[in-house]
Amino acid sequence: MFRSGNPALQESTFLDIGTGSVVRRDADAMTLNGTVSKTGLLLLLALLTAAFAWSQTLTPEGEVLPAARLYLLGGAIGGFIVAMVTIFKTQWSPVTAPLYALLEGFFLGAISAIYEARFDGIVFQAVLLTFGTLFALLFAYRSGVIKATENFKLGVVAATGGIALVYLATLVLGFFNISIPFIHESGLIGIGFSLFVVVIAALNLVLDFDFIENGVQQGAPKYMEWYGAFGLMVTLVWLYIEFLRLLSKLQSRN
Repeated sequence: MFRSGNPALQESTFLDIGTGSVVRRDADAMTLNGTVSKTGLLLLLALLTAAFAWSQTLTPEGEVLPAARLYLLGGAIGGFIVAMVTIFKTQWSPVTAPLYALLEGFFLGAISAIYEARFDGIVFQAVLLTFGTLFALLFAYRSGVIKATENFKLGVVAATGGIALVYLATLVLGFFNISIPFIHESGLIGIGFSLFVVVIAALNLVLDFDFIENGVQQGAPKYMEWYGAFGLMVTLVWLYIEFLRLLSKLQSRN
């Protein structure tokens, strides 16, 4: 059974809607190299819009401009909507996945500028940690050091669901000006919570690698390369944001 903590990558994704069975391999089937190249393209698209949003929201003197809110909210809301469309209409992923990357880039550029204005150098550190984690876990997965067993998958999925509930509660309570104590602060509990979330986000990469590899082995249709790249992009965005949060808490203590 396939299992991933990433809501974009689920077992039913590789099932034929009409028959309910796994799609057979053919000449136009999903490949690992194709998924990797499309992941690289999505990252490039996100980088382009992120750089543009950065230039429009952060002055050379390190001040955040009012436009930051527009790029932040527009990118986040637009990216969420497109992500939902992609999840429910996987066949549209060759179009929606690049669109998601572009919109998410606006969000990433704006939120990075906000963090950079407060903590100089934090964005460069978060980027290095994100891609360092990606390649380290990819190497560990390919070499067999980390194996996505069923118990491993179950644990990561359960932890991911718990984190999602905490963030949902934080959002809902925020409307009533109520905040969950400690976990969002720069104390030891807050740093410990962020470390835990970073670890779980990173382990979701392992599940994503395994899920994509299984999709290739099952002969998923060619457009699933875009969908697999989209799912991996979702996890990388989450991991990057969590690294920003962790680093900001650590620097707040200095």
